[in-house]
Amino acid sequence: MKKLHDFYFLKAKKEGFLARSIYKLQEVQEKYHIMKGGDWVLDLGAAPGSWTQYASKIVGATGRVVAVDLQPIRCSGGNIITLQQDAFDSLPEGLLPAEGFQVILSDMAPKTSGHRELDHMRSMALAEQALNTAMRLLTREGTFFCKVFQGKDLPAFVEQCKKAFDVVKLIKPKGSRSESVEIFVLCSKKKEKGE
Repeated sequence: MKKLHDFYFLKAKKEGFLARSIYKLQEVQEKYHIMKGGDWVLDLGAAPGSWTQYASKIVGATGRVVAVDLQPIRCSGGNIITLQQDAFDSLPEGLLPAEGFQVILSDMAPKTSGHRELDHMRSMALAEQALNTAMRLLTREGTFFCKVFQGKDLPAFVEQCKKAFDVVKLIKPKGSRSESVEIFVLCSKKKEKGE
């Protein structure tokens, strides 16, 4: 298992990315094309910034990535805006595109306690807040991609997502360690309110 960690960790270092988690997003992007040139992307819990780095390459000069975290985000670029604040605080004036974000990403995880049930509940609480943010800030037809820890409350969360999006998939990227309880929920084609 150590080998997998070494492979992605070393690959990230060699390719200039801040964390191995970049390859989870890259795999999903290459398969489902969740981001495109010109998109506005909101990256919740972005530190250290590998998803932001990757998203900024995809959206290009005409797109924007707004990256938010309590911790410092260690990347910058002409199309990257970083905010050191709670991911669920309101965004400053001018950072909210008129029609909404096309994509909202959340790789947030709670500080783990080692108690699987407690960690699951904390992870689900973050995911629900991220989903509420997506409901408010995503454009119609927008995409929400979110990490959660598996456990008893996951099916109810997936059902909540299905009420808000036409397409909902559970994905375990190759970059996730096989022993990890993390799984990702990919929600696309946000519905109109009340659809």
